[in-house]
Amino acid sequence: MSDAKPVPIQAAGCVLWRRAPEPDGHPLTVCLVHRLKYGDWSHPKGKLEPGEDPLTAAVREVREETGQDCLPGAPLSTLHYEVGGRPKVVRYWAAEATGGTFTPNHEIAEVRWVEPEEALLLLTQPRDRDLVAELLRLLGPPGPAGPAT
Repeated sequence: MSDAKPVPIQAAGCVLWRRAPEPDGHPLTVCLVHRLKYGDWSHPKGKLEPGEDPLTAAVREVREETGQDCLPGAPLSTLHYEVGGRPKVVRYWAAEATGGTFTPNHEIAEVRWVEPEEALLLLTQPRDRDLVAELLRLLGPPGPAGPAT
């Protein structure tokens, strides 16, 4: 019997945001993905490919899962949790969407652009809700010109 600890799963993702198209509500919206395998709402993220650095993986996963290109910004929290008895480490960045079109695929059934308050209600995991709050602190208070970038 081995006492070796399992090697953590390495993953990366983004809290993807954009300026809201309507001036009536919050000045930004957050992109959430509905994952078929888990039946949940989450931020776009995924496992690193061999030799891939986390930021490159995060941008790739955003493109694969949402169809969006993005401009990554400041790093956000790194989350640590277990999946199937194995540790998982997920690094996150704030990332502004720069354009693209979503096409449903084998992993993601739907994406939604929602105001932060709605994101807090939709997100399945509390740890993902904390990332939305962290994004809002990072971007600063909303004002007439929108979030600071």
